[in-house]
Amino acid sequence: MRLHPRIAGFLGQALSHEFLAVQQYLVQSRLCRLWGWQDWAESFARESREELEHAGLLSDQLLRMGIAPSAGALRPSRPGRDLREMLDQDVAIEWSAVELYAEALDFSQRMRDERTASLFAQLLEDEKGHLVHLQETISSLGTHHGH
Repeated sequence: MRLHPRIAGFLGQALSHEFLAVQQYLVQSRLCRLWGWQDWAESFARESREELEHAGLLSDQLLRMGIAPSAGALRPSRPGRDLREMLDQDVAIEWSAVELYAEALDFSQRMRDERTASLFAQLLEDEKGHLVHLQETISSLGTHHGH
């Protein structure tokens, strides 16, 4: 099967997006650690590791297709000045991932690239799960005291 250039483009965009998310969550984890919020620091560090795993899966797929993975230049992270702002920034990142992966999944299916479609379906479900978790966390902030 010939590689459609748009599939390669989606994989490259996805890889860049995942590295942006790794950077975002890592910076937030380190900020929380500096502020003494150990639980939040661990939570953001876990998210960073999950996004790094996604980057690994995308890199594997690119390598299988004979393409050297390259995430390109990342935009600066926007960690937020407080917890609510951090979570709002993360919702924006996860939402853009959901949109990207839905479009990439649809295109991969239309091109009958089942392996890539399967990868994008997995990533889409993971990112939807992250989005739901973030939205639930934001909703619970109003009912809890502290950070």
